[in-house]
Amino acid sequence: MATTTFPSRDDFAALLNESLGGENEAFEGKVVKGTVTGIENDLAVIDVGLKSEGRVPLREFAAPGQKADLKVGDEVEVYVDRVENSAGEAMLSRDRARREAAWDKLEKEFEAGNRVEGVIFGRVKGGFTVDLGGAVAFLPGSQVDIRPVRDVQPLMDLPQPFQILKMDRRRGNIVVSRRAILEETRAEQRSGLIQSLAEGQVIEGVVKNITDYGAFVDLGGIDGLLHVTDVSYKRVNHPSEVLNIGDTVKVQIIRINKDTQRISLGMKQLESDPWEGAAAKYPIDGTFRGRVTNITEYGAFVELEPGIEGLVHVSEMSWTKKNVHPGKIVSTSQEVDVKVLEVDQEKRRISLGLKQAQSNPWEAFAAAHPVGSVVEGEVKNATEFGLFVGLEGDVDGMVHMSDIAWGVSGEEALALHHKGETVTAQVLDVDVEKERISLGIKQLENGGGASAGAGGAPSVGGVKKGEVVTVVVRAVQDAGLDVQVGDDGVSGFLKRGDLGRDRDEQRPERFQVGQKFDAMVTGFDRSKKPNFSIKAMQIAEEKQAVAQYGSSDSGASLGDILGAALKEAQAGKTSKKK
Repeated sequence: MATTTFPSRDDFAALLNESLGGENEAFEGKVVKGTVTGIENDLAVIDVGLKSEGRVPLREFAAPGQKADLKVGDEVEVYVDRVENSAGEAMLSRDRARREAAWDKLEKEFEAGNRVEGVIFGRVKGGFTVDLGGAVAFLPGSQVDIRPVRDVQPLMDLPQPFQILKMDRRRGNIVVSRRAILEETRAEQRSGLIQSLAEGQVIEGVVKNITDYGAFVDLGGIDGLLHVTDVSYKRVNHPSEVLNIGDTVKVQIIRINKDTQRISLGMKQLESDPWEGAAAKYPIDGTFRGRVTNITEYGAFVELEPGIEGLVHVSEMSWTKKNVHPGKIVSTSQEVDVKVLEVDQEKRRISLGLKQAQSNPWEAFAAAHPVGSVVEGEVKNATEFGLFVGLEGDVDGMVHMSDIAWGVSGEEALALHHKGETVTAQVLDVDVEKERISLGIKQLENGGGASAGAGGAPSVGGVKKGEVVTVVVRAVQDAGLDVQVGDDGVSGFLKRGDLGRDRDEQRPERFQVGQKFDAMVTGFDRSKKPNFSIKAMQIAEEKQAVAQYGSSDSGASLGDILGAALKEAQAGKTSKKK
């Protein structure tokens, strides 16, 4: 009797694998055709000729944003992942089938440099996902459009062309660009449109974007730049003051660069130029009212009319406020009166003066307080050479330390008064051009204890304050002259600054020992020695001549007045000799 031998468990498994191996090799990992045999809930039952059917979600047969159009009997392509799973069913995938077919097609299109069609269907970090007929690609945010797009929703679920930038099938990576398609199309449109445009042409456009330096205007497929300086003749700090996105504007083409395809536009060129005839309209020394439009460290801009602005330099803003920021003198939008100082019509510049449109406080002070008059003011500051005293009209006068008190000078004299103290002083000199007022406090004292002479003037050794005497030079020093009245009269000192009104005359070296000349007694120091001054004598003689022989206001020059006085003085000397 023959013996029956049954295969072992291992042998049985080997035989089973052998019997199924051919089927696995023929189907697994490949795209095959199958027939829809049924639709159960959200699944499609598909027969691909295996021992068992497979089930595929219906959504895999639908395009993004749409429903699946599938019915029993339809023939479809699916990817066989496994011939049989643990449940005995074939594992099929429509997405994988579409992906494999899409990759084959996309690789050919990428090699040829062709565009591909896709649909944006999702948002991921840094960009968006695009369905390219089954293969999923990445669309970076920077490649969505030529300019940043705030809302991508209108572009989603919409079939549109893309350009493949990079693809790696092994890693499953595809990077696409929508911007490249737009730039290519735009370049074609720009090239054709630029050929139809000409410099000087007036055209309408739509404001598409606004920046700090200007606005981009769409001219119908190509953008031109409207620079902020070409928006209007009047000052425009930011384009948004005049323009809004979406505005339709009429512009003139200023320049076209066909190499770079850049177009420069202008709006103000369509307006009349306010600078034409500006020199005649705003003559020098003319006073006009304007509005402050901008304030800088070096001055303030004042608009005389829309499109015409002038600069008030910081040095021309105030007679008395020096080294002060313009913003502390005027404010933006303030209306002010200004005087035209200079006009350059070619460079479109007008220099204006704010202080010139106001009365000069130095002239007003000189008219109200002639030399010799007495004023009162508050000590504003003390320096190493004297005191500054605040006077009416917001001007300051200076009391030199040598004019503070008789017989006292330097720090000792400065210590006699303090900041904030009200003092009374005599006006010694007013220089309107240099804006200087010289004051003296000691001149109001009684010569440091000298006795009063005729008329109440202090007197020492036979000479009195205000008297003109003949002195003899005893010694020449750097600080001035040591002089004596006559041959045996009282001695005193004549300071360098009192040797004459002009600086050239204030040189001690031009005098010699033994030389005689006339000088005025201006006062006495605490040791009762007289102080002399040629400068004071010259000022007094000039005032006397003006009073006696007429004023320059009546038409006579100062030379005529002094000449007449000199002739009479000479005639008087001649008659005395006779």
